[in-house]
Amino acid sequence: MTILDKKQKWFISICLSTCLIWIISARSSQGEVLTGVIHHLSRNSVSQSPLPTGSIDTSSSRVYTYVGKTGFGHEHAVEGKIKSGSLNLGVRSNAGEIIFDMTTWRADTAQARQYIGLSGTTSASTQKDVNANMLGSAVLNVQKYPTATFEVNSALPLQQKSSSGKPLYQLSGKFTLHGVARKMNIVAEVTEKKDSYHLRGNFSILQSHYGITPFSKAFGAVGVTDQLKIYGEIDVAR
Repeated sequence: MTILDKKQKWFISICLSTCLIWIISARSSQGEVLTGVIHHLSRNSVSQSPLPTGSIDTSSSRVYTYVGKTGFGHEHAVEGKIKSGSLNLGVRSNAGEIIFDMTTWRADTAQARQYIGLSGTTSASTQKDVNANMLGSAVLNVQKYPTATFEVNSALPLQQKSSSGKPLYQLSGKFTLHGVARKMNIVAEVTEKKDSYHLRGNFSILQSHYGITPFSKAFGAVGVTDQLKIYGEIDVAR
């Protein structure tokens, strides 16, 4: 066998070894990619699983509150979230429950002011002061009362329609805030969507009816009104 033949065999051996390593590496990479894709799809399928019928979508549902002024005070718009809940339309008893997360109440967010219809913006320092007063022990006292609850006894359709021709439902039950429970009736406009019902309604309360003293300072020269108007935008899974 010539020296040239040995070099050729050596060269061919190196080439075959290189190809074999490349094939094994490629298959391993494809396996890792495939495993990653399967994991990604599996994770998405879990996160996108539909809510049970009647469950409130807490990610999209919001509550807004208009707070009027007294004296030299300022009007405020407050945004809050729903902690949990369920609602079954057309039910005469045990229709559901809506639990409001009072710890999430934030005054004068851009979205809240736009929803309520207040012009202008509020500085971050003013928002911080208002939130501290609102959530503190002198007003909402969210450390002691972190949630408010609307226990819905019935959710029955009304004969009349809304101004836009959509169905109206009356939600009747008991609203508990700051440890005080009172009867409540709310008329809600219902928009039917593919996978959910969107409820829009509002109601008014007096803070004093729930054992809350409306905020004021400077001997009452600056403060807010006793009456609050609360708006709900609630999504319920079909």
